[in-house]
Amino acid sequence: MEHEFILLIETAAEACSVALSDRGRIVVEKYTDIPKSHASAIAVFIESIFKETGISAVDLSAVAVSEGPGSYTGLRVGVSCAKGLCYGADIPLIAVNTLEAIAQCAIDNALVKDASYIVPMIDARRMEVYTATFTRECKMTSPSTALVLAPESFSRELSEGKVLFTGNGAEKFMNLIPEESRPNVLFAPQLPHASGLRVRAHKSLQKKEFENCAYFEPFYLKDFIAGKPKNLLAGMFQMQSAKPR
Repeated sequence: MEHEFILLIETAAEACSVALSDRGRIVVEKYTDIPKSHASAIAVFIESIFKETGISAVDLSAVAVSEGPGSYTGLRVGVSCAKGLCYGADIPLIAVNTLEAIAQCAIDNALVKDASYIVPMIDARRMEVYTATFTRECKMTSPSTALVLAPESFSRELSEGKVLFTGNGAEKFMNLIPEESRPNVLFAPQLPHASGLRVRAHKSLQKKEFENCAYFEPFYLKDFIAGKPKNLLAGMFQMQSAKPR
């Protein structure tokens, strides 16, 4: 059987991972949860995977990247690397929603159990999260959104059956859930991993659903807001470096 290698890159959260899949099966994966290590780790991971498997970028059928929502800096690192590989090897680029990757990881790790819905949450600011709703088969039923959590959030899903809340933002919701809804709540921490991109990436490859490398940008969901500069010079530098290229 002919190989269909896809390099999978995930840098949307605090962890960073790179994996290689072949027809939807993970061949090898590299992962680190060391904070702010995306830029230094990603090239090392890719080189290590190529060395271990004996393949190179030109042997890939595509590169898939976690498109967001998530960390502004992390997303730019991952997307820039993916686009560079695609340009250099003249191979297609595939984008996978980060929330879908988290939901797929939860399914892969048998966290769903008897839940009817999966609600991955990525921590934003204060009581806000990036979130969407998925079925237990990883079909998105509500679009990605930036949501300020409240006790009534996801009341419809909780009234219909058990719901798995996961991702690094889910813990913020736990203390808000009304007592009458708690029997239907399942909670499990789950960060996005590159392996969670493999199912969607394989489907996109079969359907030839590719991104335009020249114009593709990460799915930030919200505009980037830089921290308050300590002085005017620092502020000028910060705004310049935050401007999309």
